[in-house]
Amino acid sequence: MWIKCTRRGALLGLLIVAAVSPLRAADNEIAPGLKIGDMLDQSNADKAKDLLPPEILKHYEKNEYRNKIVDYPVGHARWEPAFTAATEQNAGQLDVDDVGTVIYKGSGKQPEYLYGMPFPNIDANDPKAAVKIVWNQFVAYWSGGSSFNVTRVIMLQPKSLDRDIHADGYFNFWDGQAEKYRKPNPNNLQSQFLGVTTFPTDLQGTSSLSWRYRDPDKRDSVWAFVPALRRVRAVSPANRSDGYLGSDISGDDGFFFDGKPEDFEWKLIGKRDALRVVDPDSVKGDLKVPTAPGGGFNVLLSDGKPMVGFEDPSWTGVSWAPIAAGLAKRPMWLVEGTPKDRYYLYGKIQLWIDAETWDGSWNIKYSWQGEVVHSYQTMARINQQAEDGELMPASTQVWACAENFKMNRATLGGMRAGPKAPFVRRMPIDSNLFDAQALARYGK
Repeated sequence: MWIKCTRRGALLGLLIVAAVSPLRAADNEIAPGLKIGDMLDQSNADKAKDLLPPEILKHYEKNEYRNKIVDYPVGHARWEPAFTAATEQNAGQLDVDDVGTVIYKGSGKQPEYLYGMPFPNIDANDPKAAVKIVWNQFVAYWSGGSSFNVTRVIMLQPKSLDRDIHADGYFNFWDGQAEKYRKPNPNNLQSQFLGVTTFPTDLQGTSSLSWRYRDPDKRDSVWAFVPALRRVRAVSPANRSDGYLGSDISGDDGFFFDGKPEDFEWKLIGKRDALRVVDPDSVKGDLKVPTAPGGGFNVLLSDGKPMVGFEDPSWTGVSWAPIAAGLAKRPMWLVEGTPKDRYYLYGKIQLWIDAETWDGSWNIKYSWQGEVVHSYQTMARINQQAEDGELMPASTQVWACAENFKMNRATLGGMRAGPKAPFVRRMPIDSNLFDAQALARYGK
């Protein structure tokens, strides 16, 4: 009897394996003929034609980008308990008005503080769905906390480096912060940014400061200090679509899309599965985020290996390709924004935003004549656990690429300026740092 049961069990086991193996194979397949573990390149790029923007797919068709497909499954996004609780509360009480500002349902008043995802349940039939998705991507990023980075802005031709700029960047976020990080906000600010160029010599000391207000009718305040002029000047906030220091990265790019939502008319294109650029190490969700010496947390745990094409002499693709990155299939909302300002550089932008984490991926930009002219491509930001239990985005590499299709060039932003350069989130930042009257102190 024991032998019969064993044989029967073995047979049953074989039947079970035979039954589930096709399911496992199907689960591993992201598109017909394309599965996790495959290298997407010229040989199989056609199989990803429904998973990437056409302009990005062309890079794989030409072997200019080559990346392995990795697993980044839905259902593993992590948020801090207080953030999750606030998200659940927001679902029943927040809306957007006709301008696109977040308001309380019924009263029409703007919340005094925005914390938790404002619109976790998106209804594709909601005429305001698109702008709600945009607001979610803002809060998702802000929740990682204020930051200080010493980074590079790298201007590239397809096979060469044009210019390498180093800058100190301070980002101060007022909304989206956990209670322990909140501060008095007498100016009703939403965010502040200070950028100070430190290299090369001809740009050293050039500084830019911007304040964004929560008031939808109040324009950003922007100041600049140019060492040759030796004075601080207020500048127009209307040129946020222009490139930073001659690069292809604009003020409205920022972390993905940093324009003011109220400055655009939004339309939902739909929801679809898509591939996005990821850090193969961070998708596992088990990175340990250490505390930084001056407070906050070190969120870039790079190992010194080449991350981008121009860093590897043997690389044959375009210089800005993310050679150490992976690609992962994710559900995406696609939204379209048309600027209300007819002098804006682009006539339309299309944002591809992760439907679970609300983290932006592909930002495709069109001319006023409808031609694709530019893109901003970013790597996924995935929450990891810090030493004290807090959750925030961290990775072993960073890649943000502004590509100019018309000029066949690109600019990389956010790469660390040196092996030990700070890359810190939730850093305590003195609000006096963003004093416009003191901007000149960063000059030569």
